[in-house]
Amino acid sequence: MDSAGSLKRLSPAELRLLMRQNDPRITITSGLAKGYQQAGVIFLPNQHADDFEAFCHNNPGPLTFLYRSQQGESSCPPLAGNVDIRTDISKYCVYEAGHVVRTLSSLMSLTCELRTSSSEQQPVAASDSLSQQLSDMVCLYLGCSFGFESKLKDAGVPVRNVEQGKNVSMYKSTVPCVPVGVFSCPLVVTMRPIPAALLNVAVEVTHLNPLAHGAPVHIGEPALLGIPDLSRPDYGDPVELQPGDVPVFWACGVTAIQAILSSKVPLAFSHSPGCMFLTDIPDSSTSIITPTPNSDNPPNNQLNPELTPLSFLVSHNPLLYSLVSRRAVAKIRHLEMIIGEDPGEEGTKDLFSQKDLLHSCLALSHSRSVAVTTGVSTHHLHSSPDQIDGWIPGAIAIANMLLSLGKTVTLITDSRFLEMTKAIVDEAVNMGVLNTATPLLTVEDSSPNAALDLLCHHGDTSKPRYDHIVAVECRGTATDRANVREENVKHQVGPVEELFITAQDISGITTTGVSNWGGYAVACGLFLLNTCPSHQRYLKRGLGKETTTSQEQLQDWTDNLPSVEKEQLLRSTLMQSGLQNGKSGNSVAGALTFTPDDNNIITRLLKVIYEGSMSEN
Repeated sequence: MDSAGSLKRLSPAELRLLMRQNDPRITITSGLAKGYQQAGVIFLPNQHADDFEAFCHNNPGPLTFLYRSQQGESSCPPLAGNVDIRTDISKYCVYEAGHVVRTLSSLMSLTCELRTSSSEQQPVAASDSLSQQLSDMVCLYLGCSFGFESKLKDAGVPVRNVEQGKNVSMYKSTVPCVPVGVFSCPLVVTMRPIPAALLNVAVEVTHLNPLAHGAPVHIGEPALLGIPDLSRPDYGDPVELQPGDVPVFWACGVTAIQAILSSKVPLAFSHSPGCMFLTDIPDSSTSIITPTPNSDNPPNNQLNPELTPLSFLVSHNPLLYSLVSRRAVAKIRHLEMIIGEDPGEEGTKDLFSQKDLLHSCLALSHSRSVAVTTGVSTHHLHSSPDQIDGWIPGAIAIANMLLSLGKTVTLITDSRFLEMTKAIVDEAVNMGVLNTATPLLTVEDSSPNAALDLLCHHGDTSKPRYDHIVAVECRGTATDRANVREENVKHQVGPVEELFITAQDISGITTTGVSNWGGYAVACGLFLLNTCPSHQRYLKRGLGKETTTSQEQLQDWTDNLPSVEKEQLLRSTLMQSGLQNGKSGNSVAGALTFTPDDNNIITRLLKVIYEGSMSEN
């Protein structure tokens, strides 16, 4: 009987007993205690325990709080029976003033021959016993991602670190945790290679195990987390990706160790990364008995299946996936159906592609700085511009919602439209249709250098000004070179379209195109994403208190949604602009009359949002 195989068949209680006896076969606990949760353990002086617990509740993704012991308590009744936490882990770390000073197989084997790294700290007397030091300490137990590995395997998802006989890879990110007291540090993540075809399986399995950190906090390019090289983990072993694998990152409890190091508390202990405490809690559990009395985040005992996240590819370069709940996806698909109907027969179906709306919303949700570009003239024989009646309402709808979400927004138009567009945008601000003034830029010529200079600082593609470009009613012309009357307008491709085309080849800039009504739907879709807890948790990397959206914030987002009143006001401004209709070539004065069809589209879009709860929280 092989040793590793025999260990994998043992119960958590049997494995804890072997660790208590210093069995040399047990080191890393990944792959052990199948069907049970594992936990990280932090020992801190009592005076720091309250702040550390608050730090956990403020960063629930990496620091999934399981249990806090009494001062000096070595057992943990809610998690396991017959436990002595001083001996029942295979390896411990000892910290002094922000430094790891040694590792041990048992805390009972150490007398306090501890040095102090800082002259400002009081030295620990060498004659003091470890038990005396531990008597003033509190032990905090935190969830571990090893607790979901057996469920992944049962679902047919390969666990590469177990396959390769390695500890999981752990990396320090550049994402800051929410600080509390002396505890402040970057988020630490684990990485597991997952076949792209199995991403949704892995996401659902881990989402259903919130005690083991839940769903991933990032899928895709490691550099987006500030990780320069997957082959050089900060903790654990490098795990090799196989062909077709995607790097998937989960929040990690080793974040707690980083917090101890940065806090420089005089004395602390923890498990060694990868050497976890094995609990008796089944890996199917979503909560433990009861939170501590001072916890303001009681566990959720039931997970709503409608909130189960699904993964969607946002960008190939850099590689980025996003997560969004089934409910939010269904609602955005409904929005997509409404805008695809083209009741006015204006050719907007040619600008519509299935699944574009969800992709546009997700790309914009992940963006910080967005440029919204205009369409091109569709009547090349007309000296005055036209077709811009289509993009302005949709662009303003997108801009309003993005601004309310705290993003930077720039409007970019053809130089022929600049004066007219500026007047329309200024009037929209005066009427309250556009919430605040938005920068309006133009590209002076069609040369690639002009586009690069506008898109990137000093034309340097490694320093983009924007991370997303959304083109309203010019996607067809940017690709097929055809207008809404199916006329070839390739010869009219101007600076703005050249900008859109150039942006598609710049790493770090994503691009999407929508119809005018698509702009309204994007605004509604962004509202849905920002009231979707699955998506918000992913955006925030599992950091921050998991509370409902404040009524004040929800009201602000609601106020910045499209409305019938805003559309009527904006159309009155457009009717005075002298624009020509993109399909007929006639003055827009008559074409812009607000019709029952127009009212119906806006009303139906808003109904999708208001049906049921305003927020998924």
